[in-house]
Amino acid sequence: MAKKILIVEDEENIRELLRLYLEREGYAVIEAANGVEGIRCWKSEKPDMLLLDVMMPVMDGWAVCKEIRADSDVPIIMLTAKGETMDRVGGLEMGADDYIVKPLDMREVIARVRAVFRRMTPEETAEKISFDNLTIDKQAYDLIIGGKRVDAPPKEIELLYFLASSPNRVFTRAQLLDDVWGFDYFGDTRTVDVHVKRLREKLEGVSDKWELKTVWGVGYKFETKE
Repeated sequence: MAKKILIVEDEENIRELLRLYLEREGYAVIEAANGVEGIRCWKSEKPDMLLLDVMMPVMDGWAVCKEIRADSDVPIIMLTAKGETMDRVGGLEMGADDYIVKPLDMREVIARVRAVFRRMTPEETAEKISFDNLTIDKQAYDLIIGGKRVDAPPKEIELLYFLASSPNRVFTRAQLLDDVWGFDYFGDTRTVDVHVKRLREKLEGVSDKWELKTVWGVGYKFETKE
């Protein structure tokens, strides 16, 4: 089931933009135009996260955050046009989990949403996954192919582990840059292509039960065939 995100923001164009990008990433989105409406939606919809604007009429983001924190630990990311350190510290001390300064960079927003969800979700599995003739141990940074350890740079292992952790799911190059390299990485999507090419050279002919596959016009996936 898709995670549900509540956007509490009085500027309609910002809500629309956030909704567009979040839905593209597979999230379910609810919108509220002010703090009072946001509290009402939070109570009725039980979202998994809030993107909460600070400066709003009727009831501002600080008051919304304070009221929600009295009853819930739901993740909250504050959105504000103010970049001063004291505003940021104040929001975090009030219980916000992260803080993004406007104008919003949508790639940064998506990366921070994912990062907060990761922090809020306990690790349930070891960082080691196996398929036919392939084991990826992210913790030890080992790549085992056909029972033999193969030398590979850390980013290649991280990329393969990320893709193989969600078999048959397609990721865009931008998503892979955000999740494997981090949203503050200044390279471009060709970085992903180069790493995939190098991985394919190592994985060629290893198994007919899985494949590191290109989805033309979209990105890449680790496809299993069983």
